[in-house]
Parts: sequence; structure tokens; C-alpha cells
Amino acid sequence: MLFAAELRAELAELEKRGLKRVRRVLETPQGARVKVDGRDYIAFCSNDYLGLAAHPELIEAAREGAARYGVGAGASHLILGHVAAHQELEERLAAFVGLPRALLFATGYMANLGVVTALAGRGDAVFSDRLNHASLNDAALLSRADFRRYPHLDLAALGRLLAASKARRKLVVTDAVFSMDGDVAPLPDLIALCERHDAWLLLDDAHGFGVLGPGGRGTPAYFNTGSPRLIYMATLGKAAGVFGAFVAGAPDMVEALVQRARPYIYTTAPPPMLSVALMKSLDLIRADEWRRDHLRNLIALLRERLQPGRWRLAPSLTAIQPLVIGGNEEAVAASEHLARNGLLVPAIRPPTVPKGTARLRISLSAAHSENDVERLAAALLAIERAVPSSGFRVPGSEIHADGATG
Repeated sequence: MLFAAELRAELAELEKRGLKRVRRVLETPQGARVKVDGRDYIAFCSNDYLGLAAHPELIEAAREGAARYGVGAGASHLILGHVAAHQELEERLAAFVGLPRALLFATGYMANLGVVTALAGRGDAVFSDRLNHASLNDAALLSRADFRRYPHLDLAALGRLLAASKARRKLVVTDAVFSMDGDVAPLPDLIALCERHDAWLLLDDAHGFGVLGPGGRGTPAYFNTGSPRLIYMATLGKAAGVFGAFVAGAPDMVEALVQRARPYIYTTAPPPMLSVALMKSLDLIRADEWRRDHLRNLIALLRERLQPGRWRLAPSLTAIQPLVIGGNEEAVAASEHLARNGLLVPAIRPPTVPKGTARLRISLSAAHSENDVERLAAALLAIERAVPSSGFRVPGSEIHADGATG
């Protein structure tokens, strides 16, 4: 049983280094206030940015969809699983983001794998921001194309790589909003580079769709820019509040994905009831500008109230507000202190983020109140004073929501 012994040793090493992940059990619908493992919390760890995941109109739409189509698609899209609700949602998504055609995928991870492996292969080159989501990096590796990574947001370095490349086909892949830093890729400059060097651009807008731009139409709308070279991917389980993902762009590109994207071809289509719920979600995203206004106000409030000393609040205009702490143990200790006081904020550690940049990833939602944010900021400032840089717990010290220690 050497293999089992090796696994136990590897798991023990992860725990020793403060890198072992632990799942919590959510007992309520997703929202700003949740019950986890039998205890009530205010949660700052969800990607439900607009507070739609438990919206009663989405729940009712899902019920109607289940009554009409059942609860499962029963087959892949190309066999007999492409239901009328899927088709209508694709058409609405394309119109919503202002692109000719859209294609549904089960998840954002599968969408990125599908796009990159369908459009790039041997003899081609994929250029990736160093802080991209894991799915983009995995996709590039699986494609067998030449895989080049450039320093985070360093467009001069990307330009040099593109100029030097002799690849048959060039594909630049990037997050729009970077999931662990909250900063936004300079889309107009990226498009200009791709046009100059005859490259395509895959934009992963998982954290921008629904939140950024007029009507929540995403990062391209935020910058008021676009290009025939743009391949747009967005997820539907974050701001949209449901599940799934889609890719949008030129008709021939989308048709190539239908014919070649293995994660699309060889998997069962998502339940059509979810597509019905997503169509209602699109209506709310478009109509409820107050959700984005409130979210922007909460972001500004947090940044005003949270002025750390040793720690660093990374620059971000998005719902993702990373508080960079540094050491793994200190980040975990801070997260545990918050949890003991009814506030859930996850500690993010390597390899998800670079070594030495462990952080608390604060996710704000339109479902939060100003009082929620005030309470979080006060608790964090108190914890920074109480948790030593070694990261070990302070015996007998309890951090209260009002910022006092005792």
C-alpha cells in the first residue's frame, strides 16, 4: 500500500504548511446571510454578486421550466439534448452582449477547455497572463500548442512575444476581472495588440458579466469596445445566480466550437429548467440597475473604512476586494477569527495565489447592507492588531464585531 502511504504523507504535508483545504456545509440558500455547519454567518465568500441566487422570480422560473421540460436534458446537445430553452437562451445571451452568436457550456472551466483546444493545437501558440484562472492554463497545456505566459498585465512583454512568434495561429487568453486580485485587464489595448499581430483574443469575463458595463453587459461594454477577433466567455453561476457558461463571438468561430469542442460534444446538456431560470435572470440583470449602484457604494465604503497597517488592500474597483496578508498561517488565523465572530471570509493560499501573497478574498454582493460592510471592516482592523505576523492564535483573545478585543 505504498501509494496510500504516499497520499497520507502528502496530505499531512499540506496541513503542516497551512495549505489543506476544508469544506464547509451550507444549509441555507446562497446569500449574504447563511447557515453553515449549524451556525449563522454573514458571508463574504460568494460570487453571487447581484444577490440573485435565491431570488424568488428565478426559483419560480426554474419550477416552470421543470414542469415544461423535466429536470434533465437526457443527452448531449448534438444527440437529442438541445432543448428549445437552450436555443432561446443562446439567442438572448448573444443579443445581451451584442455579439452575433452564443453557445452554452455546462461550466466556465469546460468552456475555456473547449475554446482553446478547439481553436489551437500543434503549430499554434497560446499567450496567457501569468495570473489567469487555472482553466485557461490547463486548456493551453491540453491544446499542445506552444504555451507562453507573460507577466501580469505586462502588455509590452506580450507584444514582444507576439512579434517573435512564427506560429500559424496565435491566441491570447486572459481573465477580464482577475479572480484573486480584482483588477481589470486593459481590453482596448489587448484588442489593439491582437489586431496588430493577427491574433485572436479569448476574454474570460466570469467576474465581469452582470456587474460591469451599462446594464451589466460585461467588460467589453464597460470599455465600450469590441472586435471581430474577440472570443467572449462568461459564466452564469456568479452574478447571474444560476449555473453554466457561454461563449459568444463570430458565427464561424462558434460553429467551429459546435463541431470541435470536446467538452461541448461529449457531455450531457445542462438541465433546460436552468435555461428558463437564466432567461429571467437576464431580465433582472438588465432592469435592476440599483443592484450595481448599491454594489459600487459598498465597494467604496469598504475601501474608505478598511485602512490596514501591515496588511494591504489591493487596488480593485470590482466586487472582489483582496486583503493581502502574506503568510499562510496568518491568513488562516485571520479567517478563523472572523468566523468565530460570525463573518465568513476565505483565506486564499498558494498555489491559487503566488507564494508570500496569501490573502483574505472579500467578495461583496448587492445583498449586503452598509452595516454588514462596516462590521467587517471594524473586525478586520481589530484582527490585524491582535493576530501576530507568525499567524499563531492569540490565546484568550476574542475579536468582536465592533472591533474590541477581550
